[in-house]
Amino acid sequence: MRLGLALGYWGRGPSPDHVELACEAERLGYDSVWTAESWGSDAFTPLTWIAARTSTIKLGTAVAQMAARSPTTTAMHALTLDHLSGGRMMLGLGLSGPQVVEGWYGRPFPESPLTATREYVDVVRQVLRRRAPVELDGRFHSHPYRGPDATGLGRPLRSITHPLRPDLPVLLGAEGPRNVAQTIRIADGWLPLYWSPDRPHAYGPAVAELPDGFRVAPLAQARICDDVTEGLLPVKTMLGFYIGGMGHATRNFHADLMARMGYEEEARRIQELFLAGRREEAVLAVPDAFADEISLVGPRERVAERLESWRKGPVTDLLVVAPDRTTLRVLAELNS
Repeated sequence: MRLGLALGYWGRGPSPDHVELACEAERLGYDSVWTAESWGSDAFTPLTWIAARTSTIKLGTAVAQMAARSPTTTAMHALTLDHLSGGRMMLGLGLSGPQVVEGWYGRPFPESPLTATREYVDVVRQVLRRRAPVELDGRFHSHPYRGPDATGLGRPLRSITHPLRPDLPVLLGAEGPRNVAQTIRIADGWLPLYWSPDRPHAYGPAVAELPDGFRVAPLAQARICDDVTEGLLPVKTMLGFYIGGMGHATRNFHADLMARMGYEEEARRIQELFLAGRREEAVLAVPDAFADEISLVGPRERVAERLESWRKGPVTDLLVVAPDRTTLRVLAELNS
């Protein structure tokens, strides 16, 4: 099982230690470093900054949001950074949800998310493979554009720049069973947001039959500490925000996933509290058991024991959200 460092997206401003953490992860033998975006900082610019300061560690987006860019624009970002980094780029994509797609990007959330995702990946693959000009007469993505307001002057184009790797890995963030099943069919890897080694069934039956070489790369908060309860607080804070506020009360993919993982009543309670403005109570309502099973928190011996259960399943890459160099070092030692 390879280790990756997940840096996420910025909060109020850029983190002063992200580049240093990435360099430390490279020194410790981590395989990859990953950035993200939500509705603030973008995923590609910080990753380019990190690429300039490192030499061997792979570079991934977990995730770049599809609504933020046309698929050809995303492919341009990926092929450019792949060239500049010497072939270290991995493109992780996610659809996000209606709240972000419509509220931030000002675009309609697709009524058929699976079709929209499939078309997006198709166009990205066409650009990267550069076998012919890009053409797709899709439901959500049309190349050339042929809508009712089109000039009719558009023509299929092929990238001027030759991609460094036509098989640049494409991974998808997916939560629902049908979305996961499609991800396994069309992508090179999968980025689960929450992963419990004891509950792979929550993502559907397709997880039991993964193709050779397919990456399963969940994000997990990790912290080496003496007090497990205290160490779980950042995990619960993250869950309170995602389960409670990252989506509408009637359509929250994260809350639905928590429900499928056996915590339906607790998920709805977290939503209720968060949306009522009682955010601290929402965080405290996150069960310690749920926060614990999707993270690696506690003394070294406890984390070492739990790490074994992660290795026994289909996980190929553990993307660690770690607050300190000690945790990064201990995980590297335990995984060696």
